[in-house]
Amino acid sequence: MPHISLEQWRALLAVVDAGGYAQAAQQLHKSQSALTYAVQKIESLLGVKAFQIQGRKAVLTPTGQMLYRRALALVNEAKDLERAAHTLSAGWEAEIHLVVEILFPPRLLLGSLHRFGEESPRTRIEVVESVLGGAPERLLQGQTDLAISPTMPPGFLGDPLMLMPMVAVAHPDHPLFRLGRELSDRDLRAYRHLVVRDSGAKRDRRAVSVDVEQRWTFSHLSTSIEAMRQGYGFAWLPEEHIREELAAGTLKPLPLREGQERRVQLYLILGSPDFAGPGVRRLAEIIREEVAAECPRRAGRTAPPPG
Repeated sequence: MPHISLEQWRALLAVVDAGGYAQAAQQLHKSQSALTYAVQKIESLLGVKAFQIQGRKAVLTPTGQMLYRRALALVNEAKDLERAAHTLSAGWEAEIHLVVEILFPPRLLLGSLHRFGEESPRTRIEVVESVLGGAPERLLQGQTDLAISPTMPPGFLGDPLMLMPMVAVAHPDHPLFRLGRELSDRDLRAYRHLVVRDSGAKRDRRAVSVDVEQRWTFSHLSTSIEAMRQGYGFAWLPEEHIREELAAGTLKPLPLREGQERRVQLYLILGSPDFAGPGVRRLAEIIREEVAAECPRRAGRTAPPPG
């Protein structure tokens, strides 16, 4: 049997994550001496040193770093086991966490939530709208039950959900239209590019694919669309989100020689397939059904390789 309890491993994690014994004690509402004893007990039982003093700070030794990584996995596994047992004993989940790439059409999202709400009105759903790296990051950190993501992070398996067309557009009075010809990448460089910021902590600079001198970066897609309507720049926007503007002529596709339309593949990914409860699986099923009914030609398709 293990000689070290989960509570002692949690103490080690708390000291590292909080940056010290005093901070960890305050967060856990425990005495500093209790945390110190827990960590010293680990070191004594294993015959190792988890921390070394550098100046006035205690930092992890190489052995301590290994212990931290393994303890984190152990504690997270215990949390998953407790959550799974609670889910099975309580029936459908009391709360479901869903992270959704902002490219996913809101009408499909809301339609799916409405259908699920009729079947399980007592289940609360928390939706986090993300951009690019936001969904994969939450999956890797174990912060979501279900994700609609443009990429699949390592260690996860998901199903292709739908292809999202992205169209290069601008206001009809934008100077690019006055050139009266097909546009090249060089033509775009002289004008302002409007983009939406990656919501992941580690933003991928490669996501900004046009090398321009002027760029406005927003946190929300709706702000970018409004800036487009007022003629402040050009952008690739999801066709689903600008249907009214295209129909009314307030936004117009740019006559690019190449790259006028891009397609982004969205995936539906379970945060933890082994521990997904009946509510999470039913919500995933409803989302697939809504996409297949509304977008039969694009549902589940996989984007072709570049070039």
